[in-house]
Amino acid sequence: MKHFKNVTVLTKANIYFDGKCVSHTIECSDGSKKTLGVIFPGRLTFNTNAPERMQITDGTCRVRIAQDPSSQQYQAGQSFSIPANSSFEIETEEVLNYICHFE
Repeated sequence: MKHFKNVTVLTKANIYFDGKCVSHTIECSDGSKKTLGVIFPGRLTFNTNAPERMQITDGTCRVRIAQDPSSQQYQAGQSFSIPANSSFEIETEEVLNYICHFE
């Protein structure tokens, strides 16, 4: 997905982990919300309240969901899902662009 039509963009950035992850929220015409963001090189752990689907739009990362001992690699064009009330660890050695879909 290279662009969205008929959306509202919240101009205040969401900044996490001392600036290692920055995103902006978009509100779609159907009422759904997404965030468009960038993660800078490093390893970060996120907690989820609602189910999420992370779509990688540029770059490569390794992801470990919750207590799963194994990790999976994802690259541009791929996505992974995280259940509600869970967590995931994401590691990247390059700038990673993503869209987070709240499901």
